[in-house]
Amino acid sequence: MSAERLPWIAEDPASLRLLELAQKVAAAPTTLLISGESGTGKDHLARLVHELGPRRDAPFLKIDCASLPPNLVESELFGHELGAFTGAVERKLGRLELGGTGTIVLDEVAALTPGAQGKLLRVLQERSFERLGGTETLHIEARIVALTNVDLSAAVASGNFREDLYFRLNVLALRVPPLRDRRADILPLADHLLVTVRSIHSHPGSHLSEAARRMLGTYTWPGNVRELRNALERAVVFSGSDTLEPADFPDNIRAAAAGAAGSTAGLRSLEEIEREVIAATLEATRYRIGRAAQALGISRKTLLEKRKKYGLK
Repeated sequence: MSAERLPWIAEDPASLRLLELAQKVAAAPTTLLISGESGTGKDHLARLVHELGPRRDAPFLKIDCASLPPNLVESELFGHELGAFTGAVERKLGRLELGGTGTIVLDEVAALTPGAQGKLLRVLQERSFERLGGTETLHIEARIVALTNVDLSAAVASGNFREDLYFRLNVLALRVPPLRDRRADILPLADHLLVTVRSIHSHPGSHLSEAARRMLGTYTWPGNVRELRNALERAVVFSGSDTLEPADFPDNIRAAAAGAAGSTAGLRSLEEIEREVIAATLEATRYRIGRAAQALGISRKTLLEKRKKYGLK
């Protein structure tokens, strides 16, 4: 899979900056830490970094530290020899070995047990390991990328994460902003995700109405990109036509968007307020431009320009 087929939708300045940083760290062999809230696209960014760098043709392996039972994490990472423990009926190669010269992603690294954290620290320090039950020392050539939705510095302070491991992981770090902090990405992301969703559900003509686009752009997306994709999939499944309307989306999104619209109802723009103030000042000074400009604290020329702009007599 090439970087061209693995786009990172970046319209917002925050996303453009992140993409720039990803391109810079892609060539480095150094351990990379990617942090961010759940659903922001950390694993997608890790894959993009892999595809952008010199390891793109080597393996890309991911291990979910949160879903594996603690007693299996070490076996997954390091592998094991025949008879290393009950049930080890054959030799198994671990991800660190299978990764070769590629990239190994440790998803939700904060979920590792203290024992596993200590062994991972040794791996990062020495760039070597042994299979469980083995004596042969194997060297690591793969790049390690750690993902977390936990504030690791806070986890260190609370005693839930090793400080020395944190410093080893935090050599190069990227933080994926939540979707609410890169609002210019929302609609381009929606359009991009909709292509995939339409293909899965065989609705090639599905598109967003203007009302639906306004609603999606207003919502804060606490579940980030994952929530946006799920909402689009629901809309495609439940829509009775090719045009996706607000009614096709989950109730919580519609309610939040309606509340946001209601909270701004009755508010006026700065231009509306300025026009009203200038009109009132002109009337109070009997349209004597010099006095009106002095009262408003602007020049005669500026007042004449604004008078023309707002169509005031």
